[in-house]
Amino acid sequence: MIQAYGGGGFRISGVDHRGSVIVFPTRTVAWAVATLAEATEENLARIATAGADVELLLVGAGRAPAPLAQELRKTLRSSGVVAEVMDTGAACRTFNVLMAEERRVAAALIATP
Repeated sequence: MIQAYGGGGFRISGVDHRGSVIVFPTRTVAWAVATLAEATEENLARIATAGADVELLLVGAGRAPAPLAQELRKTLRSSGVVAEVMDTGAACRTFNVLMAEERRVAAALIATP
């Protein structure tokens, strides 16, 4: 569960993480982006290769969400993953709700100051 966000990081399942992260149901990994424009097929490859583990990707795009690049959205969709972009706070809250419902969800979260 995502317990806190802000100040340039996150507290997830009792562990502090600095910077942006990708949160899976069983692990959290660093994500080397500072803005949504930096999201690429390469740095989201973990999502596409997660296979049946992920059906929905919540993208926490900082404080001012923008659309995800169409090509990136298509690539994820071809792997069976639907992407939803929202502000980082909303993505954290939504992730927790969907995890409680035992949904196959991941969150790519951009850290906010």
